[in-house]
Amino acid sequence: MNRNPIETILGAVVLLIAGMFLVFAYTTADIQAITGYSVSAKFIKVGGLETGSDVRVSGIRVGTVTGQALDPNTFQATVTMAISGDVKLPQDSEAVIVSDGLLGGKYVNLIPGRATQSLADGGVVPKTRDFQSVEDLVGEIIFLATSKTDDKGASQ
Repeated sequence: MNRNPIETILGAVVLLIAGMFLVFAYTTADIQAITGYSVSAKFIKVGGLETGSDVRVSGIRVGTVTGQALDPNTFQATVTMAISGDVKLPQDSEAVIVSDGLLGGKYVNLIPGRATQSLADGGVVPKTRDFQSVEDLVGEIIFLATSKTDDKGASQ
């Protein structure tokens, strides 16, 4: 076969540009796992949270979910997280599993407490709130709307 050298050069340029695009996308997408100290939290329901999901404080990514396990005694889900070393969480912090929009993935939102001592490596976040799905919220609204109350506000 007779190949035109211009076609070969053009193909090499296209592959080079595609490679540069992949490197640019990887470095700017912030998809690398965060390493740091490890903390865990126990939840009754994690609602589709996955290993590798974000851990955020005030919307800023400060960590990564590194694992999930079921506690055989309490049947609660134990979520382990790696938190960046420069973020020192107070001991009375709270962990909440929330959704990133209606169709988005789940992430752990950490709400810092006011304690002066920080969580150590291997520490446990003491306060948690479980994931609430849209179905749970709709059920609560229907329950509130259909519950009967008397004039004094007490349930009948």
